[in-house]
Formats: sequence, structure tokens, C-alpha cells
Amino acid sequence: MPAPVALAPADAVALLRTLSGRTDSVFRDGQWEAIQLLVEERARVLVVQRTGWGKSAVYFLATRLRRDAGAGPTLLLSPLLALMRNQVEAAARLGVRARTINSTNRDGWDEVHADIAAGNVDVLLVSPERLNNPRFREEVMPQLLDTIGMLVVDEAHCISDWGHDFRPDYRRVADIVRRLPSEVPVLCTTATANDRVVADIADQVAGLTVVRGPLHRESLALGVLEMPERAARLAWLAQTLPSLVGSGIVYCLTIADVEQVTAWLQEQGLDARAYTGQTEDAVRQRVEAALLANEVKVVVATSALGMGYDKPDLGFVVHFQSPGSPIAYYQQVGRAGRALERAPAVLLSGVEDAEIQDWFIRTAFPPRDRADEVVALLDSASRPLKAPAIEAAVNVRRSRLEGMLKVLEVEGVVDRTEAGWVRTGAEWVYPTARVEAVTAQRRVEQGQLRDYMATSGCRMAHLRGLLDDPDPTPCGRCDRCTGEPVAGPAPGSLDPALVAEARRRLRAGPVHLEPRKRWAGGDRSGNIAAGRRLQPGWALCRLDDGGWGAEVRSVLAAPAGELPEEVVQAAVDLVRARTAADRPAWIASVPSMTRPGLVEELARSLATALGLPWHDLLSRVRAGGPQNEQENSIQQQANVDGAFVVTTDPPAGTVLLVDDTIGSGWTLAVLADLLRSHGAGPVVPFVLAATAGR
Repeated sequence: MPAPVALAPADAVALLRTLSGRTDSVFRDGQWEAIQLLVEERARVLVVQRTGWGKSAVYFLATRLRRDAGAGPTLLLSPLLALMRNQVEAAARLGVRARTINSTNRDGWDEVHADIAAGNVDVLLVSPERLNNPRFREEVMPQLLDTIGMLVVDEAHCISDWGHDFRPDYRRVADIVRRLPSEVPVLCTTATANDRVVADIADQVAGLTVVRGPLHRESLALGVLEMPERAARLAWLAQTLPSLVGSGIVYCLTIADVEQVTAWLQEQGLDARAYTGQTEDAVRQRVEAALLANEVKVVVATSALGMGYDKPDLGFVVHFQSPGSPIAYYQQVGRAGRALERAPAVLLSGVEDAEIQDWFIRTAFPPRDRADEVVALLDSASRPLKAPAIEAAVNVRRSRLEGMLKVLEVEGVVDRTEAGWVRTGAEWVYPTARVEAVTAQRRVEQGQLRDYMATSGCRMAHLRGLLDDPDPTPCGRCDRCTGEPVAGPAPGSLDPALVAEARRRLRAGPVHLEPRKRWAGGDRSGNIAAGRRLQPGWALCRLDDGGWGAEVRSVLAAPAGELPEEVVQAAVDLVRARTAADRPAWIASVPSMTRPGLVEELARSLATALGLPWHDLLSRVRAGGPQNEQENSIQQQANVDGAFVVTTDPPAGTVLLVDDTIGSGWTLAVLADLLRSHGAGPVVPFVLAATAGR
């Protein structure tokens, strides 16, 4: 272990200027203090500073100084690929050799492992999920722990249950810290930690010295515009974004919303790009680069484009919907205006916000009975089980199962092997108190954000107060301080023609339904034969799309479920336009458990309007549970497989198969296979509405 380093401030400032590329750079309050603690005292430090303060400068300069003194490499845990890419580039400016191991560079892992073994890596960046990789744990971690010079945990609020972006794999940090020699410094950094989160981090990483600064951001001009109607918000974006200086980000809560907003802005002539957790990595990198270079006006994104994305001249941030907490909101608006005198950050509040956030809160933790079932299944298994085998036995969706298994593994209840998941001997008790407490806190945070939107005082001061900033003074720039919108027109001043165009656009485009191509498993697996596969089809709307969604939701919620004439006509127009070149020969309807009258009425109405026969030849012979309560594909397929029969021979030709809603798509897939097996022609689906997830 190298001897303690006595730092020369002038040398450190020279390094800072090399890192920043500016000859006038000086340390901000707290930066030099944190570097001294790490390099001279080898301390454990938690830095809580506003976005744009320069937390990465602390760990890169500390790494360079410690490496120059003979210390081993820094292990940097970083949660997002965008953050890793930014940091690798920043490290290179300082002569720090940074490498990364992540899901996008698998072909280079062996080379990185060799460079680590040869001592040719100064900083290794990995995601916390990499700590869950058996090969990484067995081949890389032992050597790193023997030679590590410093541990950095970026976005450390992810450690905490109370953080806005808790990640189970971050729980492994405490175990790594316990295994480190006491003289190895540890740095945890975050911009979004209130007192509760700080206390939780300190409880898991003992001995932390907290370096905390004010959260005030001089350039941000915060504003709120309540626009319940989606069309009004789309019109506001189209009317406002062209006048804003520079490039910016529009945040949405769901992938479907990102796609809808992006398409609308592109139709209005704006250079808009989409960025979500499902965007291919190569496309993500191109979008990030285009935004950095101001080659695109706006990136419409989920929170996947958030922590760590460093663009000092980002001109604006707009929220199409409100996030779930003040901490998440502060983190996202903090992307803007780091090197600008003024950057507007506008929150457009919509009617759907609460429902989406409620869903996030309800699904954050697995129900106790599901967790107990998974543990009991692994307890009784004679061999390791992979996710599909668990899904076949337990009604739990894949994302929730993976999250559940991560938590169980971190707590030592299960272990992951190459062959699958196995039960350990550790006792399992569902953490009821913790789940209830965190859920209750999420509800409190929802209310806090509503209070932020409704406040009559300074918005920045209100937001800083919610984040436990000790001195939240008025900013003088927000809409409350100035009495004027910080950007764009007030809701009452929107262009009526643009709002009307947005309404038409929301109702004009059908939702394209892509058929299932493979059986999920269980009694049937492998590809669905092409000759028995459902054809692509359409839904009139998504239930939350702001177009026909509101009317269809009202229909579905009504006891009688009667169809308004305007909805029927919209359905007729859509089917007529979409099947003009390939007209179906007849119509059938799904035997609905919940709304049989509504589905039959819709099918009959379409048949009458299109001049086609309707054939009542599908019958349900097994009830099963509600399909929307089946949480994974195996359970969804099994719930409807064998539940229907064809009562008479179907006529020849293409059939339009009608239902009220589509969620997983398995009901239609199974019925298409059944109809084709009885001699029917191609089966094309049409439904009133797709659920929000499609």
C-alpha cells in the first residue's frame, strides 16, 4: 500500500484544468476537501452535491493522484451506459486509462480482463448488475479486491430503499466495503439524497464523512403548467420547442408515450429522437452523440436518459408527465443549464400521471404470496431452475421475478449458478415492515410533488426544502417568482388550431398489433406454425392514449357497456381503410368472460357496416381466471389454451376476429391457431383498445 500523499493544491488545479479543458477552472466549494479526504486521509466519503457540481472531477483527480503514488486501480460502480461512455471519455483527457465491462462490449471482456491483470487499467467501470455475474465474481473481483486503490459508488442513492432509483444489486456494495482493507478510500456520490437517504447509505457504508453542499441551481427557471388533456400538451410542445434556445430533453413516463410524442414532434417538423430502455445500444449512442453536438432539437426519453448524462449546454428540460418524487424530478431537471445563464424546466401535468405512478408503486415489490411461492419452489427443486421453469409454476411476470431473485440473492436466500437458481440454507422471512414503509413513503413523495406543483411560493426553494437543503432561498427566476411562464404560452393561450390538430392526430393512428410468433412453453413450445399464426392487426386506441382511449375506457367501465355511435363509426372507418386491399370474408368474435354483449355488439356492428357475415362459432368451454391477472406468458398461454372450441366448420376466406381489449395477445393467438386448425383462412385481429403496455 502506498504511503500517504501530501497534496499540492497548485498541481491539483493544473490537473483540474486538464480534465475540464478550461484554463480558468478552479475547485468548487467541497471538491478540494473531498479529494484531500480520499487521497491524504484515505477516508470514506459521501459527496451530496447538486448536478453539475463536478463529482466526477473528484474521483478522476483522486484516481490520478493515487495512481501516481503507486496505488491500485479504482473500481467505479456506475448505473447507466450513457454515464459510462461520458466518463471513459472524460478520464482519457486526464491520462487516466478507463475501461468498462458491460452488456454492450461482451466481445472485449477477455481483453479487459487481461489489461486488469497486467495493471494497464486505472479505472474499471462496471454496472452494479455486473456484481451479480458469476464469471465476474469468480475471475475478476478477487484480483480487484487484492489490488484495488479506491472504490467509487456513483449515484449512491441507488443503495437506499428510500432513493428514487433503488437497485437491488447496489446492496452488494456494503459487502464489498466490508471486504476492503481499511486503508482503501471509498467515495459515494449523488445529487439526489435527502436526509433519509443519506442516513440509509451511512448505515450500510460505515464511517462515512459527508460533504454536502446547497442544491441551488442558478440557471434553472422552473415552471409548472397544468394541462390534463394530452392534446393540449402536444400542442404546447409543438408551439414552444422551436423557440427555445439550444437542444433539450422531453421526459415521458412510458415507452409508448415516448413513441407517441416523438412521432407528433417529427410530424410538426422538429428533429426529435426517441430514447428508452428498449432502444438498441447503437441507436442510443447515436442519439447521445447527436444531442451532445446540438445536431438534434429534442430527445424524447424515459428516465433511461438521466443520471450521468453530461451535456453542460443542455438548453431545456420539459416533463410531459410528472415523475413520482421530488428527488427524481430534481435529478432530471438537473440535466439542464450547467454551463448556461438560463435554462427553462417546465412540468406539464397530465390527467394520467397519478395512474401511471400508482402502477409503479403497486408493482415495485412482489406480493408476499408470490415471493413465498418462489422460495418454496426452489426449496423443493431437485435441480437448479431457470426463469422459464419458475414462471411455469408461479404466476409472476419476468421483470418482477428477476427483481425478486436479485433481492433474494443479495440477502443470501438464493444463489445463481450457470445452471439456474438454487436455494441456500438461509432463512427466508418476507420483509413486510420494510415493504410497507417504503410503499407508504412513495405515496408521501407523490403528494409532495403535487404540493410542489400547487405551491404559491418559489418553486426552487420549495423543491430544495423537500430535499432537506438547509437554506432554500427564493430563486427569482421561476414562474412563481416572476409571475410569468418560464417558457411557452399559458394553457389558455394555446393555438386552438394546433390543439385540434393534435386531437385529430391522437385519434387518427391505429395501434398496430404484432402477432405472437412462438409458444411460451408449458404444454406447447417452439415456433407457432406460420400457417396457424395470427396475422398483424389493429386496435382503435391505447387506453391511455388521449385519443379514443377516454371514450373506450368509459365504455369498458359502464355496466351495460353500450357502444357510442362515434366509437363504432371510428372502428368501421379504421377497418375499412386498413382492409381496402385485402377485404376479410367474414367476422367472428371472441367469447368474452367479462363483456360478452359488448364484444358481440361490436362484431355485429362491424359486420353490418362492412356488409360481411358474422358467424357465432367460437365457444368457451373452460372459464379460467381473468387473463389480466396472469402475469407471465406461460401462465397467460396456459390460461386460454384449451379454453375454447369451434362449434361449426368455419367458412372459407380471411376472418376478422374481434375483441374489446388486448393485453398479452395470447387469447387471440390461441384462437387463431384453433380457427386455422379447423380450416379457416388467415385470422386478422381487431380490438377496441390495447392496454398501456403494448
